Amino acid sequence: MTSRAVVVDRPGSHRLVTRPRPDPGPGEALVEVAAAGICMSDREVYDGHRDAAFVRYPVVPGHEWSGTVVAVGGGVDPALVGRRTVAEGFRACGVCERCRCGETSLCTGGYAETGFTEPGAFADHVAVPARLLHPLRDDADLRAAALLEPSAVIAAAMRAGRARPGERIAVVGAGTLGLLAVQLLAAVSPAELAVVDPRGARGRLALGFGASAALSPAEAESANGSFDLVVETAGAPTTAASSCLLARRGGRVVLTGMFTAGAVGIDPVHLSLSQLEVRSVFGASSAAWVEAVRAFGAGLLDPGPLITHEFPLERFGEAVALVGGGDPGTGKVLLLP
Repeated sequence: MTSRAVVVDRPGSHRLVTRPRPDPGPGEALVEVAAAGICMSDREVYDGHRDAAFVRYPVVPGHEWSGTVVAVGGGVDPALVGRRTVAEGFRACGVCERCRCGETSLCTGGYAETGFTEPGAFADHVAVPARLLHPLRDDADLRAAALLEPSAVIAAAMRAGRARPGERIAVVGAGTLGLLAVQLLAAVSPAELAVVDPRGARGRLALGFGASAALSPAEAESANGSFDLVVETAGAPTTAASSCLLARRGGRVVLTGMFTAGAVGIDPVHLSLSQLEVRSVFGASSAAWVEAVRAFGAGLLDPGPLITHEFPLERFGEAVALVGGGDPGTGKVLLLP
């Protein structure tokens, strides 16, 4: 049997290769990919803008995905074969102090992640350590499940931010992360759930996902100092600083966006005088993955409506060009092997 994969040999250069279907090694599971999402991190890999410490060329990208287990290696429960599943991206060592504390996203054993340093899911099949699998219900929608990786990031942000019922909460950014945050935060029953985004269409979409208000950045300035919790998801140059201004004194801010050099810094005077608690999130721990998968299985999370485009592997070039292209009608873009 054969298996196809999109290989990015170097920035700006990719090819679709066909090769023998991989065999899972000891402790591994081989998954037939049903759907794989393309995010800005994948675009950065393709364009060559990702930090060299966090990518290894040539690479098969794809860290947001879902599929069905078709084979397992030695030492893996054969009952997994046939199960619908997703899997954690970080290949944490499991033995360092951070891992043993349950903080697998802070593993000190060295960075390794599916789709960046290890072969990813822009392919017919992907092999991953079976310990990273999170099996889904037998009737799970695998298209929607491909978005459980960004959902786990938001679950990690909620754990860090300790969202509570009755609080005033703001989400900065109405992209994929922001809209997933709205869904999960709405389930906490906040007194107010405002979304801040300059794109009116994205704000209106957030209202349909459970937000109580959609504000432009200019409108949000009048609400500065009002929110118990602010979850930043945009990663825009000014949003870390503006998110801190939105929080009330003693409030909490969680940064999930991937910022680039030159972003506006947080005012240390404001931070000190307001006694803010500021946390950041990069990826998701195993515990956050469990929470995202549970919310998906319980129907509290439905990422499906975020999907706007689907492409076969052969059209990867078209698909990746859409991501970050600025079209307000572009939501989540999937590859369907």
